[in-house]
Amino acid sequence: MPRILPGETDIYALTDSRLALGRSVEQQARALLSAGVKILQYREKHAHAGVMLEECRLLRRLTLEAGACFIVNDHVDIAMLVDADGVHVGQDDLPVREARRLLGPDKIIGLSTHSPEQALAAVEAGADYIGVGPIFATQTKEDVCAPVGFSYLEWVVEHIHHPFVAIGGIKEHNIVQVVRRGATCCALVSELVGAPDIAAKVQAVRAAMRKKA
Repeated sequence: MPRILPGETDIYALTDSRLALGRSVEQQARALLSAGVKILQYREKHAHAGVMLEECRLLRRLTLEAGACFIVNDHVDIAMLVDADGVHVGQDDLPVREARRLLGPDKIIGLSTHSPEQALAAVEAGADYIGVGPIFATQTKEDVCAPVGFSYLEWVVEHIHHPFVAIGGIKEHNIVQVVRRGATCCALVSELVGAPDIAAKVQAVRAAMRKKA
């Protein structure tokens, strides 16, 4: 199974059908994977459980064919049923240690963090990687906390020797600011799935990331 962590690849893509210009989850996934995205997270907050299960079964097959890592947002049960590579949970979701009891030692568990205290606790709890953000204001997630800006990102780079992905309002036009502060992997949602040409946007984002020097 593909075990790819942030830092081993540059772009961490998430699905979101509300922002995808009418594209289905399958269409989003096929476009992202064909563009070389190696970590794909299924995040469909408003889908029914049965729909999520079938969509995740499909994405599991597509990511295996592409040699990409497949992460399910929040739903540990669905991740287990489709044999996903792992899950990503938030501060108010199932705790990392409990998710680990269900998933076992080999699956990836990512945890969103918004402060140094949460980052340290995530590492202590056994998270395989942490989400760092939101870096900028974002409207792609409901009930999101205020942007943490660059200060928390810079703290993580200096103090946390653990895989992490920067997330929150990251776009082609501002990603270079994030990379220059030490992020090697960035999560993008609307910038990718909401682009008229997803593959072209992936390449443009990669080009922007290389401008850090």
